[in-house]
Amino acid sequence: MSSGSHSTQSTRDRKEPVVYEVDDESMWLGFGNLLRSVGLRLETFESPGDFLAFPKYDAPSCLILDVRLRGENGLIFQEQIAKSGVFMPIVFMTGYGDIEMTVKAMKAGAVDFFAKPFREQDMLDAVVNALARDGERLASEQSIVALRVAYDSFTPRERKVMGFVVAGLLNKQISFEVNLSEIGVKKHRSQLMKKMATRSVADLVKKSESLRVNAQSQKSS
Repeated sequence: MSSGSHSTQSTRDRKEPVVYEVDDESMWLGFGNLLRSVGLRLETFESPGDFLAFPKYDAPSCLILDVRLRGENGLIFQEQIAKSGVFMPIVFMTGYGDIEMTVKAMKAGAVDFFAKPFREQDMLDAVVNALARDGERLASEQSIVALRVAYDSFTPRERKVMGFVVAGLLNKQISFEVNLSEIGVKKHRSQLMKKMATRSVADLVKKSESLRVNAQSQKSS
């Protein structure tokens, strides 16, 4: 059962950071007060299944997870989360931690691991760091999506020209490769750089690497 709102799609799409917590109910009040004191939203769940079934917000997020859950192991659930396609930083806490358990959690991608009792400020710092990390991930994913949309708008010839530009060929060389006048190459080059929102070849190369675009991939286009 979650403590947060489930009502509207507009609410679901809002961008404020959100913290999810899977733990026993006795911990919720303390964490809720702590997080709300710094303006963070908290969604709490009694079981891993409830968390997985809950539609996630399109916003920077992190998960606070107890190693020992009702009838389940938090470390095993960490693996299930990754397999389910949910990608967000996890902060572990436990009253029964040991070095082996900590190492296993961190190797699997946890951003921090706390043994109870812990300082509230330490937990808060870990959550803020996790949210910042997830914000960077989301921004990177959104940037890739925007680049893909721009690239998908290219004509077949623009794609070929771009492949050769990022490979370092001069306009004269590209002209030979694509059977087009140098003036035509310059026109396509200007247009594709405009679509990719870049003014330099160096930036175009960087963006093409994100899309895995190169001259070889365009030879059969």
